[in-house]
Amino acid sequence: MPANDVDRRLTPLPATGYIYRTSWRVATGDLDGNLDLRLDGVARYIQDVGAENLVDAGEAEEHPHWLVQRTVIDVIEPIEFPNDIAFSRWCSALSSRWCTMRVDLVGSDGGRIETEGFWIAINSKTLTPQRVSDSLVERFASTTDIHRLKWRPWLQNPDGADETLPFALRRTDIDIFEHVTNTAYWHAIHEVMALVPDVCTPPYRAVIEYRKPIKYGEDITLEWKRHDSGQIHDVQIALTVGGDVRAAALLRKL
Repeated sequence: MPANDVDRRLTPLPATGYIYRTSWRVATGDLDGNLDLRLDGVARYIQDVGAENLVDAGEAEEHPHWLVQRTVIDVIEPIEFPNDIAFSRWCSALSSRWCTMRVDLVGSDGGRIETEGFWIAINSKTLTPQRVSDSLVERFASTTDIHRLKWRPWLQNPDGADETLPFALRRTDIDIFEHVTNTAYWHAIHEVMALVPDVCTPPYRAVIEYRKPIKYGEDITLEWKRHDSGQIHDVQIALTVGGDVRAAALLRKL
């Protein structure tokens, strides 16, 4: 067993239970310079698949608002353009107010990306966690035996930084709660990925944990530090505002 949660492999697709499936073609606006699907594109896709999943489960009206606390993206094999992606989404653990949802992306012409998100059901008026319905628990629990999920961080804030640079926000990076949308954080991660291409050669893992919201107008500094020890090669990343870590991230070879 891995010593740390961040080292464990994601749970495989179950043989039974409620699994939501859909598919669509890779969009040209979500590609990098090599015509591979970018991580911010992956984040948007799994968010859209999640919204469809709630409609399919009959839970979209009662639980329209969710915040993601952590996103894990394992790029096993890049998904290239042109390609059609088959999505499979299921619950890997849950409790009364949050759950971890797995989404696998498989390209019709090759490519595989595995993801997991820690999602919290949110009351839109108080912006606090709210209890989910019994029907949602019953349906989502059909693919996992973990029914008392607790939040446990995978990442530590970086201890110092090798390099820093400012990261500018755009109005289009803001969500309905006046916070930076989770997909916008991946734009910052791509800035670092361009500087450490050897770490981001598949297969690799990318993780973001969201510590505190970032609002439009705040000055963001992107910090990162590389670690190479034996067979472990990773990069620790932080998005900070005035020295306060608002999000921590990790890039690691698998």
